[in-house]
Amino acid sequence: MAVPIQKVIPLKTAEQMQRHFRGMGNHYRIEILLLVERQKGITVKAITKTLEANFKTISHHTNYLVKAGLMHKKYWANTVKHSLSPYGLLFVKFIRNFQRIGSEHKRI
Repeated sequence: MAVPIQKVIPLKTAEQMQRHFRGMGNHYRIEILLLVERQKGITVKAITKTLEANFKTISHHTNYLVKAGLMHKKYWANTVKHSLSPYGLLFVKFIRNFQRIGSEHKRI
């Protein structure tokens, strides 16, 4: 019986992972990732309104998340819609799990 050949996928290097982790290095970026997960296709204007933040600030952070590979932009007419990339989805799962750590422990 023949053994199936499996493709070996190399692990990401620390430098490659750094790009993704830096993408989460700001509270606005974390909030944006969580919001985009809930509202796929959300615009910068809607993110700005929801987070009650400055448009220029949110625009900067959404661009940073796109460059970090955590979000995608889709141009539709005169709007830009945002969604999570596969890496963005993984990071949101990580954030959600991380939020729970310690919440079940009492602070001293």
